[in-house]
Amino acid sequence: MKLTPKAQPLKDKQTATKDGAVITELIEGVKIREARTVIDYRGELTEMWNADWAFDEGDVPYVYHVRSAPGSVRAWVVHLKQVDRHYFPSGRVQVVLYDARDGSPTQGKINEFYFGEARRALLRIPPGVYHGVRNVGKDDAWFVNMPSMPYRHDDPDKYRLPLDSPDIPFHFKALGEARLHV
Repeated sequence: MKLTPKAQPLKDKQTATKDGAVITELIEGVKIREARTVIDYRGELTEMWNADWAFDEGDVPYVYHVRSAPGSVRAWVVHLKQVDRHYFPSGRVQVVLYDARDGSPTQGKINEFYFGEARRALLRIPPGVYHGVRNVGKDDAWFVNMPSMPYRHDDPDKYRLPLDSPDIPFHFKALGEARLHV
């Protein structure tokens, strides 16, 4: 079929395999492990972390839980030493990563993911990668972080940029606003 010159659309790129695996080039050091949920007559069980997975070389010395209100955004955060390992079991969140590491093979790359009850997953975020989490659902969402080092209240390894920072080439759109991926 031929379209008029004024209505030339952009062809969609493949975003998933025929088996449902998401296709994306990950930022160097970022890992995703899709969770498996076991359901029986008592309810369900989902493992968040198991050292036998060899998902990450570090221990889990500290764990905390975050509850995120609908529409809220927690961005932009970066660690210089700490690896974050976020597990997303509920709600629906948009996670955006930006590789700010000088000399990284993926320097300047953005990754954007959606996780939550429909796609439970463990996400590894290496040091030097800014991250933001936004609740795009209608209910509270929560996630668990299992960072590679305990939080030091007297000297936190946590640095921030404002949400609208011109240093990160990503802007969270208003909920419901379309984003064209080309």
